Amino acid sequence: MNAPTTHRSSAGFRPPAAYPPARLALRPPTFPAGPVCGAWWPRTDDLSAELAALTDVFDASRGRVTRIATHHGSWAKEPRTLPVTGHTVTATWYVAGLDPYTIRLFSYGAGRWDLFVVPPDSEAGAAARLMSAAADPALHLTGSGLMEAESAAR
Repeated sequence: MNAPTTHRSSAGFRPPAAYPPARLALRPPTFPAGPVCGAWWPRTDDLSAELAALTDVFDASRGRVTRIATHHGSWAKEPRTLPVTGHTVTATWYVAGLDPYTIRLFSYGAGRWDLFVVPPDSEAGAAARLMSAAADPALHLTGSGLMEAESAAR
């Protein structure tokens, strides 16, 4: 006798995430906003592969991320839409007006967050210093300012 077969619809099914958690450092929310509210250190320069881990954190704690904006040329590919866990995020690519080391996340009705993006190929010590500086409420540096300060410190 054969065991009964269970048929499941694949509509709406998404397999468990196969990506590691986001490497993220955020400023305490009680401090006034600076040019960035923290830092994100992606593992690669493929935004399509990296964004879901980042949006998972923001979706759970700050509201669903619906859009992002980043600087043109900062990522290997520049898709207009990016699938993430449970939904799709729309991307806007700026030529000017947005720091090349920043990604801006928008959450419908909940706010906007500018994160310093630590270059994926950064050495671990440098990445740790950059992430700590970006999350420090006493510092008010842009992403480019953080990179300049790290370069000068070396």
